[in-house]
Amino acid sequence: MMTTVVGMAQQSDDAVVAMATEDVVEQTEGVELQAQPTMTPNEARKQRGFSTNTCFVPKGQWIFGGTASYSAHVNENYKVLVINDIDSEGYTINVAPMIAFAPWRNMAVGVRFGYGRSLLALDNAALSIGEGDSGINMNVDYYHQIRHSYTGSLFWRPYIPLGESNRIAIFAEVQLNFTGSQSRLVAEDGVIDGLQNYRGRYATTFGASVGLQPGIVAFVTNNTALELSIGVFGIGFERTKQIRNQIEEGTFTSSDMNFRVNLLSVGFGVSFYL
Repeated sequence: MMTTVVGMAQQSDDAVVAMATEDVVEQTEGVELQAQPTMTPNEARKQRGFSTNTCFVPKGQWIFGGTASYSAHVNENYKVLVINDIDSEGYTINVAPMIAFAPWRNMAVGVRFGYGRSLLALDNAALSIGEGDSGINMNVDYYHQIRHSYTGSLFWRPYIPLGESNRIAIFAEVQLNFTGSQSRLVAEDGVIDGLQNYRGRYATTFGASVGLQPGIVAFVTNNTALELSIGVFGIGFERTKQIRNQIEEGTFTSSDMNFRVNLLSVGFGVSFYL
């Protein structure tokens, strides 16, 4: 008898659930479901903390600026890793003025010109790896090189203000670069017939590259800003023609692609927004 009662109770509960489900279906019939509203791109940027209403660079503004750097070194009996007795001196100079125009708000396009000059005068260096008969010992007694480089760039730079601030913003600069350089090298080339022999090389290089250089800009006055940028992506191509000892000629090409932070392309400069 107990089994019969439980079975009847279970059938009764199932009937109640089925009737409730039919009532819900009847109530929702004919009712059009409304989709949740989607955010616009500007609303999504604002939710992430990027302001689209802040005018960091107004339309029609001119931007002038540039970067400059100078470094020099003098080494006497210097040691680094496995290289000993380094006697050298040299310097590097880089100047890169730029001009840009903002055809739209928070966006600029412009050109940049660069010139660089470097000198390396290495009079002595000794490379030592290992000891005894299995060791490697190499000496460089004379290696002098001077290099001139020229760069012309077209760039596009969108600005993204940080929050509602119109003093600090980040940017991602896309660059199209054209480069050229000249270099002269004089180096020791061993002893022949008791006389010290030297080799000389003259080379010219032309190339083009596309790069991405993000950075941050901060206004220190109403019209003056400081900029810091670093390269993170680049695709480049170079063609070099060289003449050795005024007799031998050769040409070679090279290309590269990188997706890493390039510490050699760190730039610090001053810009004027007029």
